[in-house]
Amino acid sequence: MKKWIRRIGFLLLLFLAFVGLGKLVGGPVNPFERALGILEIDGTMWVSDEWVKQIEEFRKSKRIKGVVVRINSPGGTVAASQEIYSSLKRLSKTKPVVASMGSVAASGGFYVALGADKILADPGTITGSIGVRMEHVNLGDLLKLAKIQYETIKSGQLKDLGSISRPLTPEERTLLEELMVEVHQQFKEAIVESRQLKKEEIEKFADGRVFTGAKAKALGLVDELGDFAQAIQVAAKLAGISGEPELVYPRMPTVWWLRTLFGQAKSLFTGPLALYLYP
Repeated sequence: MKKWIRRIGFLLLLFLAFVGLGKLVGGPVNPFERALGILEIDGTMWVSDEWVKQIEEFRKSKRIKGVVVRINSPGGTVAASQEIYSSLKRLSKTKPVVASMGSVAASGGFYVALGADKILADPGTITGSIGVRMEHVNLGDLLKLAKIQYETIKSGQLKDLGSISRPLTPEERTLLEELMVEVHQQFKEAIVESRQLKKEEIEKFADGRVFTGAKAKALGLVDELGDFAQAIQVAAKLAGISGEPELVYPRMPTVWWLRTLFGQAKSLFTGPLALYLYP
């Protein structure tokens, strides 16, 4: 009897040592970990830094078994959308990633969802808007009214392309339109890669139109119709988690909204920006 007690005590000590070692090396808290990381993408994506950082933390964490990306976004800049998409694709190589579309997941919001293994949307989710646009602010008349003289010294004819002090020239407009065609093509190529659709099929609806989650499923852009709770169940199943998973929400820096605000304000004065943005 004492022999069995000593064996049980030894196994218990071994188990506690394993847990303690796991904490020291940043591994799982225990061998029965059932955590899902929750990445929330809300609002316009002007910059990607904080979201990419969160994705990398989830990727490196041994505690996190899978990730659910909750999207409520009309999109954002092309670069921010592409960087988040790429980070999610990299994460999906090691852990299951499920995208859950909320009220709006359009344009860049849809683009980032393409980085997931599975995409779920509500039947009434507004999505699509597969296209790109560029906005140019011309403050020339306002500067004249304020008697402010704005001068630019440049080394090339197109160096001040998109200057806020004047309208676009015909040559500049043509150049930017060609740029939009190229960036639009990048969007469609991401759909081909992620959704396994033919380019001919994508061309039929990749003109900037929006559609519901139900229509997106019919088009092959969404895997299932379901809410956030159902997305969690799908992710848990893909991650091999039985029972109720633990949901882990990363802490956002207290000034993250200031960075977003400054990013939006800065965009108005840095010349035309390519946007995957609805409307």
